[in-house]
Amino acid sequence: MDTQKPIALVVEDNEDLNAIFSSALEKAGYKVHSAYNGSEAKALLGEILPSIITLDLHMPDMSGETVLTYIRSQSRFDKVRVIVATADPRAADAMHIQPELVLLKPISFSQLSQLASRFSPRDAITVAPEM
Repeated sequence: MDTQKPIALVVEDNEDLNAIFSSALEKAGYKVHSAYNGSEAKALLGEILPSIITLDLHMPDMSGETVLTYIRSQSRFDKVRVIVATADPRAADAMHIQPELVLLKPISFSQLSQLASRFSPRDAITVAPEM
């Protein structure tokens, strides 16, 4: 039995959406960490190496595009897949650095869970379960 789980990071300032996204990723088999703004995300990224990140574009302290630019500038995140979640399709189209996928809100629990399951790489960055 494989007891390792890939790591996911949810970056979403809306608490309800953050909880829904986290639950969907947990169902898809990820160990989930949450950040509620860009500063928290960058701090967490100093501590963890996720396989997948869901990233809101519009946050109060730092834009999702700024966070994505940071992620793409760090070679240690080369294999990290980023899913941008936004209600603003024009902002997604205008992004200079592209994520693997853009999902327009509202995003259903099952939609995110199924997509995350497909993104789970065979050589995922994993973490052992807490005992």
